[in-house]
Amino acid sequence: MNAVVFHEHGGPGKLQYQEMPAPTRGQNEVLVRVKACALNHLDIWIRQGSPAYPMPLPHISGSDIAGVVEQIGSQVEGVVEGERVYVSPGVGCGRCEQCFAGRDNMCRSYGLIGAMCHGGYAEYVKVPARNVFPIPGTLTFEQAAAFPLVSVTAWHMLFTLANLQLGEDVLIMGAGSGVGHMAIQMAKLAGARVLTTVGSDDKIAKAKAVGADEVINHSREQVNQRVRELTHRRGVDVVIEHIGPEVWGQCVDSLAKGGRLITCGATTGADVKLDLRYVYSRQLTIKGSYMGSQSELLKAAQLIGQGKLRPLIDRTFPLADAKAAQEYLVGRTFFGKIVLTIP
Repeated sequence: MNAVVFHEHGGPGKLQYQEMPAPTRGQNEVLVRVKACALNHLDIWIRQGSPAYPMPLPHISGSDIAGVVEQIGSQVEGVVEGERVYVSPGVGCGRCEQCFAGRDNMCRSYGLIGAMCHGGYAEYVKVPARNVFPIPGTLTFEQAAAFPLVSVTAWHMLFTLANLQLGEDVLIMGAGSGVGHMAIQMAKLAGARVLTTVGSDDKIAKAKAVGADEVINHSREQVNQRVRELTHRRGVDVVIEHIGPEVWGQCVDSLAKGGRLITCGATTGADVKLDLRYVYSRQLTIKGSYMGSQSELLKAAQLIGQGKLRPLIDRTFPLADAKAAQEYLVGRTFFGKIVLTIP
């Protein structure tokens, strides 16, 4: 099969489009012929090399996959060859207390397809049968690849961890990001007032089109000051953050008393400053979030199939142009998801 591979960690030039052996599925696995694979910042970190994601090389990235079932293992039930499917990117052991309780993202062996094993930057990928689901509604392969990771992440942050309520104010950082554009839609659907941020004026209309009530251009406005103005100095009930030190202080300062900040990423670095006196005196809650459970993904997928949530695709690239796709991702001019396509 053809695949995009890196043999050593480093810059985007390490990516090579080459032939690789097609994977051989096990008795509880499914072989999927990949039709589309969406990019995530995780792909960049893995390619650069991260101690959090040790892996044998060469490696094939790609966590968000949609395609057609090519083969099923001898012990697989409920999956049909030829079926159009998307892949749940998170893999638990399926046997521990957390997995049985429906909290598979808390499993001690939890990992991501495309990080713990070869992913979807290839013509074929093998995955556990329990991670394959029918594509909802009339979604294209590209749309089906664009929603799983960001949808399960946004749902887990907004509802499981932040417990977002009808009528609350929520600040969602980075409207154009995968998590951002999906979280805006979810929060609006739940009846919240949605504030969000963009880095350029051309993204303001796009943010409002997906449901934002107020849009702050962080390149020329101080986010926390603008939030205070828009909330009559009260602050927001919830902040959804995935950027890190570049915005951390402003995010914390944007919270109302009793506010909840949920963070799932660190794209601008890992170290932040925090005044604990501010945290306890204002009775703030800060929670870390990593992915979400399959049940949360299925809830989001149902709404996507009904057309109540919409995965946005900024641009597609053929698989052979994965290097250019990753460079485009790093450039931060996109709004929505970037997707690799395979004929």
